[in-house]
Amino acid sequence: MIYIVFNKPFNVLSQFKEMDGKDTLKKFIKFKEKPKAVGRLDYDSEGLIVLTDDDEFSEYLTNPRSRIEKEYHVQVEGNISEADLLPIKNGITTNKEIYQPAIADVLQEPDYLWVRNPPIRYRKNIPTSWLKLILKEGKNRMVRKMTAHIHFPTLRLIRYRIGNITLNGLEPGEFKLVKWQDIC
Repeated sequence: MIYIVFNKPFNVLSQFKEMDGKDTLKKFIKFKEKPKAVGRLDYDSEGLIVLTDDDEFSEYLTNPRSRIEKEYHVQVEGNISEADLLPIKNGITTNKEIYQPAIADVLQEPDYLWVRNPPIRYRKNIPTSWLKLILKEGKNRMVRKMTAHIHFPTLRLIRYRIGNITLNGLEPGEFKLVKWQDIC
């Protein structure tokens, strides 16, 4: 079985199949057998992805009952405070979705950041803030919807950690082979 952790760059699809001329995992990971991404990251998100050909492990990692933590570092528009994060900590219910309570904290700008190409939009009169979110579920564009719900739009979204494994030591586009025990 293959277990890979990969630092997905911005504007790369979390799949090997080419689509609409966009960059895919195929540009970075060249294996004869193509492992599947476990839990996708959106095209406009960055960070840690696990890839494997182990379907049982993939199911375990993505099943909310497994309670595997996923940590995100999120740059938002505006000066966010701990009080602003209370709805995320308590869980959010919209007319379309229910998001379980998450761990949410204001974060200093991470020291591991790489230059993103293209850079996020910069507005001289609108400050930005960073927050750390730890989730145990994963829904489509969940982090972006949660920050929008509290009126702090996401500018940059980086998945930093899945289970026990982090981005430490991986530059965008780099990957390494690991054992499944390293992840959980």
